[in-house]
Amino acid sequence: MTQYLVAALYKFSLLEDFEAMRDPLKAYCEARNVRGSVLLAKEGINGTICGPEAGVREVLAHLRADPRLAALEHKESWTDRHVYKRMKVRLKQEIVRLAVDGIDPNETVGTYVDPKDWNALISDPDVVVIDTRNDYEYAFGTFEGAVNPRTQSFRDFPDWVKSEDGPTGRQKVAMFCTGGIRCEKATAWMLKNGFDEVYHLQGGILNYLEKVPEQDSLWKGECFVFDDRVSVDHDLKPRWGAWIPEEARHVINEDTEYDTE
Repeated sequence: MTQYLVAALYKFSLLEDFEAMRDPLKAYCEARNVRGSVLLAKEGINGTICGPEAGVREVLAHLRADPRLAALEHKESWTDRHVYKRMKVRLKQEIVRLAVDGIDPNETVGTYVDPKDWNALISDPDVVVIDTRNDYEYAFGTFEGAVNPRTQSFRDFPDWVKSEDGPTGRQKVAMFCTGGIRCEKATAWMLKNGFDEVYHLQGGILNYLEKVPEQDSLWKGECFVFDDRVSVDHDLKPRWGAWIPEEARHVINEDTEYDTE
C-alpha cells in the first residue's frame, strides 16, 4: 500500500519577498507530486503539504535552505492516499489572521510547554486552559477541562478575551491549538494586553498526540485537520470524516476548499 507523508508546517519570519516566492514554490512542489495549501505573508509561512515521502522531505529541505526558514517547524503524519486535490500557494496579509496590528511572535511570545510537561500544567486548578481553535474544531475533541471561546474565526479571539467570559490578567493561562501557530500569535497579543503568565503547548495538539502515549493522555476525542482527512485519532491516523459533529457540518462538505488559517 502506498504511503503518503503529511507535513504541517509554519515559521514566523520576515519575508520581504514573499510574493516572489509563490510561483517557484508551487512549481517545486508540483514537480514532486506534492499537493497542499500554503500561505505566504510578510510575517512568514504556514501550511500543510502531502505527497510521497521523498517529495515532501525535498520540499521541507528546500524551504529550510532559505536562512530565514532554517528553523521551520513541522509535524508529520501518514495516510494511504493524497489528502489534497491540488497544490495551492496563497499570498496573505497574515499567515494566521488575527487582524490586530503590531503583533509579532518574533518579538514576544508566551512560554512554550513541552508535551511531556503539558499534563501537569493543565491539571493545576489555578490554570485556565483555553482552546484557541474555532467552535467546530472544538466539537471534534479537546483537552479535559479546556474552555471553549466559541469563536467562528481566530479573529474573534481578542474580543472573547476582553469579554466577561474571558480570563483576567491576574490568571495563569495555558493555551493550545492544532499545530502551535495560532497560540504563538495569541500569546503575543495577550502579553501586550495585560497578561503576565501565558503558556502554550509547543507544536500544538499534533505534537502532543505524537509524543504522549494514549494511556497517559488528557486529550479526548479527535483532532480536526484542514484537509480531506477531516480529523485524525490519537495515533494520528485519518478518520476520513467517519464522524462529524453537528457544529462542524456547515464547514465540512464535498466542495469545501480547506484553508490553513
